[in-house]
Amino acid sequence: MKREVKPVSDRFIRTVCKRLSENKRVRRSLPEWGRIHIDRQLPFLCVYRGPNVPDNSQPERLVMGEASYLAATRHRKHQRQIINLAKNIAQTFKEIFGTFLIVEVWYTNDKTDNHLPYSQPAFKIISPAKSAILPTIEILEKALKKIKIRKASAEVERIASSKIAPKGLPPLLTAPEARQLGCHIIGIEVQHIFKDPESGEVFPLIRRELQRRFSRALKFYFFEFTNKHTVYRPQHYLSLGRWSMVKAVWEVDKQLAEISNRFDFLLQVTPINTDAAWTAFQRNRFEKKPEFVYRPLPIDPVLTKRRLFHVPVERIEDPSLAQLFREQQLELDRKLTLLFDRGTQRFMYGSLQLYGEVHDSLLNLATELLEKLSPHSRDESSGKTVDAKSFAARARDELHYFQKALPESSTRIDVRDDINGLMVPQGNLLIGTRTKIPQSRIEALIQHEVGTHVLTYLNGKAQPFRQLFIGLAGYDELQEGLAVLAEYLVDGLTRPRMRLLAARVVAAHALTSGASFVDVFHDLNKNYGFERRTAFSITMRIFRGGGLTKDAVYLRGLVQLLEYLKNGGTLEPLFVGKIAINHIPIIKELQWRKVLHPIPLIPRYLHDPQTLQKLNGLRNGQSILNLTKRSKK
Repeated sequence: MKREVKPVSDRFIRTVCKRLSENKRVRRSLPEWGRIHIDRQLPFLCVYRGPNVPDNSQPERLVMGEASYLAATRHRKHQRQIINLAKNIAQTFKEIFGTFLIVEVWYTNDKTDNHLPYSQPAFKIISPAKSAILPTIEILEKALKKIKIRKASAEVERIASSKIAPKGLPPLLTAPEARQLGCHIIGIEVQHIFKDPESGEVFPLIRRELQRRFSRALKFYFFEFTNKHTVYRPQHYLSLGRWSMVKAVWEVDKQLAEISNRFDFLLQVTPINTDAAWTAFQRNRFEKKPEFVYRPLPIDPVLTKRRLFHVPVERIEDPSLAQLFREQQLELDRKLTLLFDRGTQRFMYGSLQLYGEVHDSLLNLATELLEKLSPHSRDESSGKTVDAKSFAARARDELHYFQKALPESSTRIDVRDDINGLMVPQGNLLIGTRTKIPQSRIEALIQHEVGTHVLTYLNGKAQPFRQLFIGLAGYDELQEGLAVLAEYLVDGLTRPRMRLLAARVVAAHALTSGASFVDVFHDLNKNYGFERRTAFSITMRIFRGGGLTKDAVYLRGLVQLLEYLKNGGTLEPLFVGKIAINHIPIIKELQWRKVLHPIPLIPRYLHDPQTLQKLNGLRNGQSILNLTKRSKK
């Protein structure tokens, strides 16, 4: 049943303006179609008046990601009420901020500039010939010129006009009305590049890209206008984005989380018969690939995909959040395909989509590390070891340290027979019963598993979005890079450990180059000096499921992280949850917008003055080869 939408009556307008004067959010549907959405008291309003198009082009989305917008029909019978609504909003906010800005956006399909390719973005800024805000419009012009779509830079033209409105519509404010109200209005005409004017074919990906980039340009301009002409002083241009989230965001986040939590990808592609497979491999004189056994799948990948693509990500107006959730949807799709292809030759190709290939630069670094770091190091072999129960007790001590800041945290540590080594699925540390840890590596592995993987899970749980503890798309690389960096910062990145990470890269490259399980095992054992059981473990991890290139992300993530630090990046924002390094700009945006909460936990080692000295060394360009030289012996 359709919800009844009341007309824009005088009472409707009074109600809206009263809520705005009390700094309450307004979100109301408008007649025929459209919406007024104002997040909080802000000195600007974006307006779009257009037809309710039957196709999927959604042109109104160009303004609907903003914190303050009015999207309405262009039908003439409603224009008087819409104009009255805009004027009253302007008057209400003018009294609060000293002035107010209306930016009306509309489209054109006119190709007056025939030299422009159809997909090249183009804008016209229409403003009064004389106005106090003309100098700030230069900021808008520069911001729009930075927009690129499909590698084509935008062309921007400025036009002076006394009438600012789409063709065939009356202006929201005439020049005399604007002066009388003490407000300002400008127009932005946008070339309609995401719909072919002849065939009517819609290009939704171009529309999404245009919206993201146009939204950022608007915020640059709003920031300049606000600081120059109003009494409001925002901290950052990104803080002018939305602060509150609508129901669609929480619903999509919930549905994606429910699908993700129905299976644990790494558990499902990791063999449960590692010891038996090793025994069989020995019995066959290391010349026959062992047979691996996996856990039964708890889901039907095809049916789960059907549910996955019913998640209505397209309903999210916020372009930044829509991007994050859409990436998550596509990554879950790839993981489900991999589970369906487990044990087949197709698996490796899906793995390359998910984790990428080994590029020459990373392979060369891995080879250099294997050649220059001796395989006969005594860094780990000369000391005592602790068993799984003792390591679990030490890990619980670290969790108790976290619980001082997060008493409600409920993550657990289990010692299990069906686990080989260490794993952290869904925030819980799982330790294989037969695991032995060298004493020189205890603190390093505590900070790797608990101080990084568990910590970012708990920090993500403290945020409003479930995706931050589940893991945003492509998060593994930064996660493992942070975890290996933690080993270095607590003096636990030993030479054998670094050689192990390098060997994983070499093995992953060999896999994708067509080498067999037996070939990779012998290469690691005979040419690179790894003991047979270690060589088997590396090879098993690379060939599990049918060929998993994930293990290359440890060294690649460390390289990526060192480059980030060298370029002036700081560590603290990286612990907000399980994110990829390309998400940092969006994470910072959401922090400025007060969508994300302050981070409750930071690793214990970041309180150590020696850690800060080491980080300064990394910022000065210390090489990866030198990271092992100060390891404890």
